[in-house]
Amino acid sequence: MKFSIITVNYNNAAGLEKTFKSVFSQTYADFDFVVIDGGSTDTSTNIIEQHKDKISYWISEKDTGVYNAMNKGIRAAKGDFVIFMNSGDVFFDADVLQNAYPLITPEYAIYYGNNIKKSPSSERLKTYPAKLNFSFFYSSSLNHQSTFIKKSLFDDIFYYNENYKIASDWEFFAYAICLQNVPYKYLNQTISIYDFTGISSTQSELLAKEKLDSIKKYFPAFEDDYVDISLLTSKRVQQIFHIQKYPVAWRILKNFISVILLFLPKLKK
Repeated sequence: MKFSIITVNYNNAAGLEKTFKSVFSQTYADFDFVVIDGGSTDTSTNIIEQHKDKISYWISEKDTGVYNAMNKGIRAAKGDFVIFMNSGDVFFDADVLQNAYPLITPEYAIYYGNNIKKSPSSERLKTYPAKLNFSFFYSSSLNHQSTFIKKSLFDDIFYYNENYKIASDWEFFAYAICLQNVPYKYLNQTISIYDFTGISSTQSELLAKEKLDSIKKYFPAFEDDYVDISLLTSKRVQQIFHIQKYPVAWRILKNFISVILLFLPKLKK
């Protein structure tokens, strides 16, 4: 079996229903479907029970976080390649697996495509470069909703870091591609519609903190560069760059900074 679809869920019955509908509508149906529920107290388990004849493996029990649940899913999966479609996420259309099937071979360990990032107020297409390097991972990452990963790669490298809340998939991809030179390939097609309201999308400070911790561990030579780039791309600095477009506001800000710099030595005394 080539594919395993892994769905992780916790108290998101509406999102789970949406994801199930997308998975079951795939025109290519020869896949392993694994559902890991974190002991939900809503109606999620009822929904799973209703569809259990279409699910290869499922469990509902308390876990220590999303990456603990994802690792459980990997271990239960039987396919050669896994893709995570967590509750609320859906395939772009019914033919995603059918179109991907002939393109995905054992030659590469990671196949990644595009996704649509969707929130209640916006929707945009996210595309990716065909060549990945560490400069890409400084400010971005691959999305697991749009990436097929050879299951054996987790045994060869490591499973997701369960100490992180957000950055474990970033760490996995950066380490595999930039340090281990794992072969990868870009699929120039849209794979998923990604629910852009999760924790990784709303807690940028925690994400930056975990990424810096990972860089210290695996890429220490780039630690200072990462800190510098983080400062340059911070919200405050971007606001300053935006103010530059308005001459009067920019002149006021420069004068204010000049006054601060003038009195700063005196304040230190």
